[in-house]
Amino acid sequence: MNVLDQAPGLVAFASAVEAGSFSAAARTLGTSPSAVSKSVARLEQRFGVRLFQRSTRMLSLTQEGAAYYERIAPLLRALDQAGDAMRPAGIAQGVLRITAPGDLGRILLEPVIGRFLPRHPELKLEMSLADRHVDLIREGYDIAIRAGQVADSDLTARRLADLPLVLVASPVYLARRGTPDSIEALHSHAHVRYMLGGKAFPIRFADGSVLNPAGVFDTDNSVALRIAALGDLGIVQILRLFVQDDIDAGRLVPVLPSQPLPLVTVSALHAFGRQAPARARLFIEFLAAELEGLS
Repeated sequence: MNVLDQAPGLVAFASAVEAGSFSAAARTLGTSPSAVSKSVARLEQRFGVRLFQRSTRMLSLTQEGAAYYERIAPLLRALDQAGDAMRPAGIAQGVLRITAPGDLGRILLEPVIGRFLPRHPELKLEMSLADRHVDLIREGYDIAIRAGQVADSDLTARRLADLPLVLVASPVYLARRGTPDSIEALHSHAHVRYMLGGKAFPIRFADGSVLNPAGVFDTDNSVALRIAALGDLGIVQILRLFVQDDIDAGRLVPVLPSQPLPLVTVSALHAFGRQAPARARLFIEFLAAELEGLS
């Protein structure tokens, strides 16, 4: 059996991995769950190994299945990419799977839905909003949007924007506790801290000063940070774009505006290499333009 004979099984297997079930893969491929299951079974029979552990509630990769997927996923992406090169320039088609941090993703949803998708009616977008770092290859995502420093990897990273952080508090809190006039004065204030990887994210100033204050409320969600600030709990470090409307309306007040915080880089990561397909390239370019307008 040559590779072309295996192609239906490869596609069915990869789709089942990325969709999470035979039923979801069948919907993606426009076929039946039974057909997907049989294609995968033929692939397993050929190699003499089980690629999936099957149960009535879940489908999970075996060790052999995970290793096989990691090898064939780039090949299938390359084939898809080759077909994409034959399509008209500036047209996004097919399926694009995106993962983004929850809060940043929610801000991007409106322009993506309102402006990007109408320009590309032949594109189907699957977008997961989660504050965890997903494994793009293993979990079948095309693009990951990341805020902060990007670890060295085999993925291609494109800087989208550099977004400012800000310290804010409510007028009620500042009237009650006083407005700090120096970095040292922040030590005596209540702080609402952002948690990253189970640890409180420090306050780093552009001049190199670092503050690790005790927290009266800790959270890993920027919506919760904003609510806590509006609820007069204390001083919050947060991306300015999340609270710009509150600052403009006077609901929140910048603290120590003369002591700037460093910028946070937002990047798009993908595994397509130098020649990303049009659907990925156009989406990344759109996000870059949108975020530049917000920075």
